[in-house]
Parts: sequence; structure tokens; C-alpha cells
Amino acid sequence: MFPCCKMGVLVASLLLSGVANSAADAGLYGKALVFPYETNNSYVTLTPQKSMELKAFTLCMKLATELKGEREIILFAYRTKYFDELNVWRELDGRYAFYLSGEAVVFDIPQLNTFKTQLCITWESTTGLSAFWVDGNRSVRKVYKSGHTIQPSGTVILGQDPDRYLGDFDAAQSFVGEISDVNMWDYVLPESQIKALHSCSTRHVPKGNIFDWETIEYQIHGKVFVASAD
Repeated sequence: MFPCCKMGVLVASLLLSGVANSAADAGLYGKALVFPYETNNSYVTLTPQKSMELKAFTLCMKLATELKGEREIILFAYRTKYFDELNVWRELDGRYAFYLSGEAVVFDIPQLNTFKTQLCITWESTTGLSAFWVDGNRSVRKVYKSGHTIQPSGTVILGQDPDRYLGDFDAAQSFVGEISDVNMWDYVLPESQIKALHSCSTRHVPKGNIFDWETIEYQIHGKVFVASAD
């Protein structure tokens, strides 16, 4: 069962970590990560369940932020030692983009706001077809990086953009708001399943085989809250 579909009242919880945990925690079912401040030292690392050597992917997450104006916002960062292998951004001009080791593919989609939005990105190498999905609705598809392979042995970070491997963070690019329900697959989900994720009709949606929010391994660095998603 996906976190968005949990029934009943969750016990309220609000945990603050001021330093990195000594070992990764696991499972954020029914929880959200809250990034309350603009900082250059607060972030969360995620441990994938399998290799990030990818020729296709679907990445979904729920996001809420009140950041507005001409400001970049990092939404998801996967970096190896020398390259940003997969970064998702809200750009300075308000458009949204993802980068695969080089120039971005950019989309004009509805803005994130104070209410939770489900954002998904799909891409596959054979054709290069890529798209953003907002609350189950697909953008126009664009061709991007056909024949490309995302490389393994990096680190996934929420909350900051590393300009070098796990360092050189810029507070003016940090994420401020809430992130939950981060799930990722090493293939493109069909439209029916992406729509089902948004509507919580997830009976026939497979769990993410790279990230599954229910069992995800994560480690908090700096001041990030773990709270009930309700």
C-alpha cells in the first residue's frame, strides 16, 4: 500500500534531527520530510534499492512549497563523483526541468504551491521521450538524450544541490517546504498507473523498485523534520 492511501488517523509525530544519524533509518510510510529553513547544510540522502544505472525511469514525489519569485529550487539531485546524473529543478524563470549529465529539457507546467502536488517525471533512452506529470496529467512529450545511460555509484539528495560530490551547497538553491511519497522505478509507468498513484487507486501499481517510500532508507543531515503527512 502506498503512503497516500493509509486509512485512519496517524499518531502525530514531529522529530528534529540536528546532526546526521549514525546509520540510515528505513521507512517513511505516512510521513513527510519538512525542510523549514533556507540553509546550505540541511539535506536528506536516500539509498536506492538497486543500481542507478538506468536507461529509463519514472520518478514521483509529492511537494509543497511557498517559495516564489526568481529563485532556483532543487527538487531532486543524483550526483556521481564528477557529474550531476539526474537533477530536477524549478528554474529561475519558473519553468521546470531535469538534467541528465548536461543541458536540460525544460517544461512549462503549473507551479508548485502551499498545497501538496504530485510531480512525476518519465524518460526512456530508446526514443528519448520525456515528460512531466502534475497530479496525474501529462505535459507535452519532448525528445531528450536518446541513447543515454544514467551512471551508477552516486548519491541521491533531497533538499540541496551538490556542486561537487556531497558538498558546495548554495542556500539560495535549497528546497524549503515538504517532500513525501518519493517513489522511483527503472522503467516508464503507463499513464493508467501514474493516474492511479494520484487518485490513490494503487492496487495494481507496483511498488517502486528503486525507491519505495514505505521502506525507503534515508539519512538526515542538519535540521530536517520528519512529520505526519496528514
